Amino acid sequence: MSPSPSARAADLAATRAPPARIVLTGGPGGGKTTAADLFRREIGERVALVPEAATMLFSGGFPRVSEPAALRAAQAAIFHVQRNHEAVQAAVHPGRILLCDRGTVDGAAYLPESPDSFFGALGTSLAAELGRYDAVVFFETAAAGGLEIESANATRIESCQQALQLDFRLRELWSQHPRYVFVPHSPSFFGKITAGLAVIERLVRELACGGEATQAGPPSA
Repeated sequence: MSPSPSARAADLAATRAPPARIVLTGGPGGGKTTAADLFRREIGERVALVPEAATMLFSGGFPRVSEPAALRAAQAAIFHVQRNHEAVQAAVHPGRILLCDRGTVDGAAYLPESPDSFFGALGTSLAAELGRYDAVVFFETAAAGGLEIESANATRIESCQQALQLDFRLRELWSQHPRYVFVPHSPSFFGKITAGLAVIERLVRELACGGEATQAGPPSA
C-alpha cells in the first residue's frame, strides 16, 4: 500500500535540510534589534525574524533574578525558548532564512560559570550550538564608545560597565564561528546600522542562492 500524500509530505519535511540561520548578537545597546527590525521591514519575504527570547520571557512576567541557581534556571529557560521559537518560525515560514535576534550561545555569557558547564548541563556543547547557525553578525555595544545605552526596552537593566563585560564575553564565544562578522561601534548610529544592514543583506543573498556565506572582515565604520 502506497503512503498517503500527507505521509509523503511528512517524510519530505523530515529529510529537508534545516533553514539557514543568521544570528545578530552583541552587548546590550549595540543596535542588533533595530537592524533586525529594519531588515525585516524592507525584505520581509526573504527572512523570518526570531525575536529575542529573553525579552519575550522577561516582558511576559518571567522573574529577573541574580541568585546563581535561579540565574542558571532562567538562562536554561531562555535557551529552550530560543531553540523552540526558531523551530516554530522555520515551520511557519518554510524556505525563508531565519534572522535570529540572539542565539542559543548567548546564555553562557550571562553566567559566572564556564561555558562548558552551562552547555553540558543542557546536553549540548558550544561547538554544537555554533554549528546550528550559518553566520554571525556581532554588533558592538555603544558603551564601547562611552555612550549611554538607555532604551525603550524595559527588560534591559544593564549598566554601561555590565554591557562592556557582556560584550567581551559574547565576543569570546561567538568569534569562534567560522563566519563571524564584527560591526564595530561608530559615533554615527545611522552609519553603524547601515554597515550592519549591508552585511546582513550580503549574507542573506549568498545563503538564499544556496551557496556558502563567505567569511568577511569588519565593515567600514
